[in-house]
Amino acid sequence: MPRTRAPISVIIPTLNAETVLPVALNALFEGLSAGLIRSLVVSDGGSRDRTLDIAEEAGARIVTGAPSRGGQLCRGVAAAADAEWLLVLHADTVLPPRWSDEVDGVLDAPGAWYWRLRFDADGMAPRAVAGWANLRSRLFNLPYGDQGLLIDRATYEAAGGYPDIPLMEDVALARRLGRSLRPLQGVATTSAEKYRRQGWLRRGGRNLSTLTGYLAGRDPERLAARYRR
Repeated sequence: MPRTRAPISVIIPTLNAETVLPVALNALFEGLSAGLIRSLVVSDGGSRDRTLDIAEEAGARIVTGAPSRGGQLCRGVAAAADAEWLLVLHADTVLPPRWSDEVDGVLDAPGAWYWRLRFDADGMAPRAVAGWANLRSRLFNLPYGDQGLLIDRATYEAAGGYPDIPLMEDVALARRLGRSLRPLQGVATTSAEKYRRQGWLRRGGRNLSTLTGYLAGRDPERLAARYRR
């Protein structure tokens, strides 16, 4: 039966994302053509570059507030209150070609879906970090936000949604979703810029340390302060 309205609202949290946001948005156009995307919500945390101009040019609904990814996502979801499905995407993550075909095939199966991950960089380090991310996702049901999240609203609300915390909001929700999370076959591409700038070993180790601390019950605010340092 053909759909009477597009089911998906895309929610993108942003903060000074002018260099990466256009590429992420460009990959979404096929979803518009396929009649899947109902709305685009950009939840900004105080950008001082052209991020909001780019979002406005793309026809996004813009919501603003404090720069905390969990809080930004909460506001973004609230702004997409009429959507049956939510597609949460980081500003530096690009969905794979023909993603809309795969997504269209799962919209009759309520639950939560994520993409496999790769970086926009070549070499052993990018492959190793992405490989660990994909293994972690499959073994422990812990995909990160840069893998995208497609989730129907009933499943999202039953899991309690995103907590308003500055980081690990994706892990918090994933832990509640558990086996409701399923992998899609496509591979999303995320930016390696922070790894290039900080070093693959250093940033990878810091990410693992932050995850371990969070799972051990450490305060997300303190973990965020340490992460930023």
